[in-house]
Amino acid sequence: MLVLSEKQIQSIYSMESAIKDMEQALAHYMEGKIQNPHRTVLDFPDKKASALYMPSAMVPIGKTAVKVVTIFPGNPALGKKTTQGVILLSDTENGEHLACINASYLTRVRTGAASGIATKHLAKKLARSAAVIGCGAMAEEQLQAVLEVRKIDEIMLYNRTVSKAHDFAEKIKGFKGKIDIIENADEAVSKADIVICSTRSERPVFSGQALQPGTHINGVGSYLPHMQEVDTETLLKSSKIVADTIEGVKDEAGDFIIPANEGKWSFSELHGELGELAAGKITARENDEEITFFKSVGIAYFDLAVAAAVYEKAIREGVGTKVEL
Repeated sequence: MLVLSEKQIQSIYSMESAIKDMEQALAHYMEGKIQNPHRTVLDFPDKKASALYMPSAMVPIGKTAVKVVTIFPGNPALGKKTTQGVILLSDTENGEHLACINASYLTRVRTGAASGIATKHLAKKLARSAAVIGCGAMAEEQLQAVLEVRKIDEIMLYNRTVSKAHDFAEKIKGFKGKIDIIENADEAVSKADIVICSTRSERPVFSGQALQPGTHINGVGSYLPHMQEVDTETLLKSSKIVADTIEGVKDEAGDFIIPANEGKWSFSELHGELGELAAGKITARENDEEITFFKSVGIAYFDLAVAAAVYEKAIREGVGTKVEL
């Protein structure tokens, strides 16, 4: 079995590659060539933490995987990472367990890649500004994906704890455009062509009233029914709302579940799924005035797509550690 660490994966796998691999996986999904049982979520309310178990199989590449990821928000105070995960990759020809792969970076990069694909189809072609709402673990890859598909020259950062926004600005100091730290989320959103929202908030973090015509939003932070980082006004103002999967957001996206239960919004308003958007089976952005929203709660075959690609590249380049179990 091959063991791959986060640093080893980062050394060989880029956002550009992840977007390409995800687009291919979406095509396989649309062809019905993927098995993707619903994930199991175990909650630990006293710690506001979760453990997720996510299996999948992809016939065209001959691989199956299960990801186990834990999300413990209190970990930074203990000197540990909030999100930790591993992926077990296996061969569907003979059942051999091929690799144990660190999933932390891959979770972030595949989520970013999904947002990148959505942004490519839903954001204005001439989008030039992006607001990052929530400067935590997911934000960097979200921004990387947007930068892959649009020529952004201004980035606005907002985080409830302002010091984290400053830390994030330091991370992206290689960006050649303008970086502003904004202490009001609505102000940041009102100036942005693209909004990246990646928080664990249980209450909306910006007002939909702040959105300007032509804005595209990627919402990836709230992934449980009680979480709601995007308000109902945002949904009502959006002419196209696309989900990574409709089944997933119906079960897990508080951004949708809460207003639907209150009778203020309906799942029938969803425009469709990311796979349909990438395949051209539903319309992309049609003008520079409409507001669009992509919501992702994550799905196991996204992890399989990037894990299988990383494994193949690691074998070719001799990266990783081989162990006998």
